Amino acid sequence: MLAIYVLFWAFSVFLVLPWGVRTSAEAGVEHIPGTAESAPHEFSLKKVVIRTTIVATTLFALFIANYEFGWIDPGMVVGPVEP
Repeated sequence: MLAIYVLFWAFSVFLVLPWGVRTSAEAGVEHIPGTAESAPHEFSLKKVVIRTTIVATTLFALFIANYEFGWIDPGMVVGPVEP
């Protein structure tokens, strides 16, 4: 279960990274020469880790609940499997 949670966490990082990103222009500060104009003005690893943990834990809880209660099974996703 820990390995599956780590996978959920790693994939959730990519979902969370764009949240709240503001460029220098959007933040109203001067652009630093040598950086991309689309580069984030500030990066807070703490915020990313907290948000990622919340998203990953929520998705993992749904995954475990689906495993326990069988809301969606493989047959519903790919169709019936012929023997």
